[in-house]
Amino acid sequence: MSKISAIITEGIIAFVATNIDDIIILLLFFSQLNTQFRRRHIFVGQYLGFTAIIIASLPGFFSGLIVPRAWIGLLGILPIAIGIKQLLNQDTESIEVQTVTTNFKSSTTNNPILSFILSVLSPQTYKVAAVTFANGGDNIGIYIPLFAGNSLDSLLVIFIVFFIMVGVWCTVAYLLARQATIAHILSRYGKTVVPFILIGLGLYIMYERGTFTLLPWVK
Repeated sequence: MSKISAIITEGIIAFVATNIDDIIILLLFFSQLNTQFRRRHIFVGQYLGFTAIIIASLPGFFSGLIVPRAWIGLLGILPIAIGIKQLLNQDTESIEVQTVTTNFKSSTTNNPILSFILSVLSPQTYKVAAVTFANGGDNIGIYIPLFAGNSLDSLLVIFIVFFIMVGVWCTVAYLLARQATIAHILSRYGKTVVPFILIGLGLYIMYERGTFTLLPWVK
């Protein structure tokens, strides 16, 4: 049970650390809601974009099948490097988000299932997915070492945690979009904490995979 708890905790920390900036983008999306751009477009688009990020990160898992865990742990240097880079460039970093616009003509229907399917296929959904994936470069850099060295069972647990967290993230962003003060605090101070979380996550990956045992003075 303790192992599962550790995997769940690792997944939550990794998700939160890599998606602080994404919640700010979600805040901007939810601020543009109208009759053409609905909440379901954002939720479904976020899931589609995040699924693409997961697929792009899977090579880390497959490499872990043939490379010793201790060596796989060296990939923990990636989140450490990303964290240090963000720490050094905080004053110059800015988030660029394309405004979601569309001339999509939605047809009215009394069938909720058909309406949902049409919303999934709408341009609004794919634009949200595209922005989510484009903003996921750092996510992939973190998830590759996270997936590497994990068993298939552990990976499935991480996937479940991730997809639950996507729903939680969208819900939190929607609620925060109605609270201007909280949204301002998150956007101002959230990114300050993230670099330290990434560095800590990288060190944890190296420790959990036994990478430090490769050092000649650690026996």
